[in-house]
Amino acid sequence: MQLALFWMFAALMLLFGVAVVCLRSPVSSALSLVMSFLGLAMLFFTLDAFFIGIVQILVYAGAVMVLFLFIIMLLDLKSEGVRRLNVFALSGGALVLLGFVGVLVKVLTSAPGGGYNIAKPALANPEASDVALVGYALFSGFNNYPFQIIAVLLLVATVGVILLSKKELK
Repeated sequence: MQLALFWMFAALMLLFGVAVVCLRSPVSSALSLVMSFLGLAMLFFTLDAFFIGIVQILVYAGAVMVLFLFIIMLLDLKSEGVRRLNVFALSGGALVLLGFVGVLVKVLTSAPGGGYNIAKPALANPEASDVALVGYALFSGFNNYPFQIIAVLLLVATVGVILLSKKELK
């Protein structure tokens, strides 16, 4: 059952990932990206990585995508028109896709048992939960400057969008 759910969520995530690229409306693309993030969180849940799945939902599908949607709607972006096909870009994309599929097939065929019966490693400290271990590693070994820098960058980007979208009074 777990394997069937994994493949179902993987297919949904890939489907919405393709929709992010193919849809013309920026709002529809952003909402497809939210669904792709939710599919990725479900993949983490099927792999018993519950903390990473919850963080994926809270941080990416929640906060970051709400900020993206706010900025897209504030800029009032219109749907993109249909453009001519670029042969070089299309052939380059097909080449990258072919290489990706080749590497994927190689990895899946070289895994023992077809990649289905891989044992999960034991926790380093079974008495502590992964949330406690992640929190301890995050707040004891690292300083919080990267978090502060990212927060300032997001604030500057949001203020920049507000200034760009401000209507001029005549």
